[in-house]
Amino acid sequence: MTETQGPRWLYLHGFASGPESKKARALAAHYEARGVQLERLDLRRPSFEHLRLSAAVLHVRERIGTPQDRAVLIGSSLGGLTACRVAEQDARVCALVLMAPAFQLGKGWRARLGDAGFEAWKTSGWLETPDYTTGTTSRVDYGFFEDLERVDAPGDGWPDVRVPTLIVHGVNDATVSVERSRAFAKGKRHVRLVEVDDGHELTASLGRIEAEADAFLTGLLG
Repeated sequence: MTETQGPRWLYLHGFASGPESKKARALAAHYEARGVQLERLDLRRPSFEHLRLSAAVLHVRERIGTPQDRAVLIGSSLGGLTACRVAEQDARVCALVLMAPAFQLGKGWRARLGDAGFEAWKTSGWLETPDYTTGTTSRVDYGFFEDLERVDAPGDGWPDVRVPTLIVHGVNDATVSVERSRAFAKGKRHVRLVEVDDGHELTASLGRIEAEADAFLTGLLG
């Protein structure tokens, strides 16, 4: 495969997922056919049980390369949020493609678990959750939420992203409401929001995601 000259392309997976997810493999194959290597990062850092958004952000920044390099970040759910937090810190990021980005994730966790469930996580220190990489039930420590609040909650809780950004979000997403992407995109000329008839995983919309991303990133594909 001959790589095109240009930015590095990095894929950032979602919570409880990994670099071998269906979307990651499909998008990597799609761009390989176009002469672009999409590097699928492992963001389960330092481990899934002790997952930290801050560690994921640092890892992505390290993988971009030298101070002269540029990067296109393609992120799903928590990976989409990670991509945004990298972009607001690192001027080497030149474009984002986000799939159901987990904006304001701390609020989402509280709403999803309810008061009793959230307090149980805080008290015990652990939350059991499906692990889609291993196909088993695993657990995540409460430190994940504390780190998330430090990294993602300051100010109004919205990432300050100023690079061209494409968002694809399912209107039937029961995990991360499309309303969050609508609120983030509102009034931003550099953000394009595409709503699809799909849920959170967006696996039924892979063809649409590829087509929208190709059109959006035409100038970077060479």
